[in-house]
Amino acid sequence: MNCELYKSVFLDWDDTIGDFSGAAQKALRLMFRKYHLEDFYSDFESFFAVYEPYNLYVWQQYGLGRMSIPELEHARFLHPLIEAEKTKISKTSNQLNSMADSMAADFLQLTTDNFALLPDVVEPVKRLAQHYPLTIISNGFVRVQYRKILRSGLMGYFEHIILSEEVGTQKPNADIFRIALERNKCNADEAIMIGDSYTSDIEGAHNAGIKQIWITEDTEKEATYKVKNLKQAVRLLIDE
Repeated sequence: MNCELYKSVFLDWDDTIGDFSGAAQKALRLMFRKYHLEDFYSDFESFFAVYEPYNLYVWQQYGLGRMSIPELEHARFLHPLIEAEKTKISKTSNQLNSMADSMAADFLQLTTDNFALLPDVVEPVKRLAQHYPLTIISNGFVRVQYRKILRSGLMGYFEHIILSEEVGTQKPNADIFRIALERNKCNADEAIMIGDSYTSDIEGAHNAGIKQIWITEDTEKEATYKVKNLKQAVRLLIDE
């Protein structure tokens, strides 16, 4: 790849640089005990099997502009409570809604408290920053995302941090990528997006006419480039 073709590199944060999935698993397991979810589900795995598909669904709805952040936060925890309540226990609607609100607040705090970087991402980010201005494009919530990026020790390597909540549009909408292009004063063919989410990062960048590097094990779906980790993405972008 000819590095001179690109003026800017855009990156996702959660599960591209930060280990959000790992933090979420820890948070949910702590919450399973705190909220006595064994009264609802036989074990954590049964709870997670209901929670996770719906969590992915509400994030898709948010990405399409069909759901607000408060609605997303509440719905993803209310859903598994309602699904279990149908067969397990009897609680009022108000009790379930109050519980979902408490769980939503705890989840944000616990995922922040348990934040960690993915393995072997620090040096790739530093190397990229030596060659390109870097921009984070994330759908993560403002009240926690800046804290995680600051705690990572990598804040200084990013020229721009663009959060959907701040700019009023979210991945995969092409508008958030166009905002990144404007801030970097470059055209779509002068930037490339690195991310792990096919819908948000890869399709989103494609919608804006931007090439993509997809961090994935998927062999079916298409992207401009596919790699297994951030290190391999750096090898594509830096000729050394």
